[in-house]
Amino acid sequence: MVHRIIEWSLRNRFIVLLLAAGLSVWGFVSVRNNPIDAIPDLSENQVIVFTEWMGRGPQLIEDQITYPLVTNLQGLPNVKYVRANSMFGMSFIYIIFEEDVDIYWARERVLERMSTISQSLPQGVSPQLGPDGTGVGHILWYTLDAPDLDLGEQRAIQDWYVKFALQNVKGVSEIASFGGFQKQYQITVNPNKLLYYDLAVNNVIAAVRANNNESGGRKFEMSDIGYVINTTGYLESVEEIENIPVTTRQGIAIRVADVATVQMSGETRLGIFDQNGEGERVGGIVVMRYGENADAVIQRVKAKMIETTKGLPPGVKFDIIYDRGALIQESIDSIKHTLIEEMIVVSLIVIVFLFHWRSALSIIIQIPITIAASFILLNAFGISSNIMSLTGIALAIGVIVDNGIIMSENAYKHLSERYAQWEQQQKIEKS
Repeated sequence: MVHRIIEWSLRNRFIVLLLAAGLSVWGFVSVRNNPIDAIPDLSENQVIVFTEWMGRGPQLIEDQITYPLVTNLQGLPNVKYVRANSMFGMSFIYIIFEEDVDIYWARERVLERMSTISQSLPQGVSPQLGPDGTGVGHILWYTLDAPDLDLGEQRAIQDWYVKFALQNVKGVSEIASFGGFQKQYQITVNPNKLLYYDLAVNNVIAAVRANNNESGGRKFEMSDIGYVINTTGYLESVEEIENIPVTTRQGIAIRVADVATVQMSGETRLGIFDQNGEGERVGGIVVMRYGENADAVIQRVKAKMIETTKGLPPGVKFDIIYDRGALIQESIDSIKHTLIEEMIVVSLIVIVFLFHWRSALSIIIQIPITIAASFILLNAFGISSNIMSLTGIALAIGVIVDNGIIMSENAYKHLSERYAQWEQQQKIEKS
């Protein structure tokens, strides 16, 4: 079989050269289209379900949230196993699917099952899916350099402007904010005053919730003009909350201010984010979507940052503290230099040892064609260009050259034997 292939190739050199050229072009196109990353993605094919129930202990979270969710999610198709973790106020569930399962199909199945088990959870608890990213999806971290703004104002800019701008970038799954203070109205109830007025905490909560609402009305026509009537009742200041009536005693309204203290403050934090020992910072983490090109996504995010900077307050700018793009570029440049050096060294060795330019040329041509063709297989199997895959290609150059040298020496040996036989036959005929 091998002899027939060699014989056919020798008889159809033009077709072989044409196929090699086509394979090379296809390979170089695949090189440009292959996704680039610094590290291979070895994370499992998983979907994360996150549930928040603040103020509850881990055991209560385990009994009323984690256990019901785990027992119901275990019956999903193509699930390998389900992991869970319960902590103070939060529950994390990791559903691990088979490797060949599409991640978005898996997310749909999880959403369908969650819609049927929400009734078994405590009131007000709503499980939600994690971002459609992987364990190595954190491609860029940034902070806001805003020396003239306090942490609450910086977090407001991050949550209500920067986050929404960057989240629209193609390939970005989520912008996770960190640091600073999330502004909120805090009502500190005085238990002695509640006892004096014969009230409970639930009365205060119900009064605030009922007054923080917007009610629709109807269309009212007058003088052939239609008016839409509605009531805007959203709370917008501390004074409005203080003046909310909780109940009445002898025709006198008992307000929130009579039983509690209202203030604007930040949400309770479990830690801080300090940068280089220079103080707290506010920023975000860019999470890449599953299966995207990390290098391309980073470039698009940076371009969007330049555009977003125009809308920031004066003196506020981005400070990138982790950029995988730099690591990707350094890794790719290092592998490129290694490949080029290997190709040069191998070419010189082949020329020196074989000392036959046609044999050396046939071996040297194999190196770029084989490397370019390998990227066709990388794209076919969804493997990115990273340190591991490119190092494997660099190591394979030695095997490529060895095969070429062996075949060339074998061909040269057989040709020499045939030539010796031909010379001997010529001598016999002359004699």
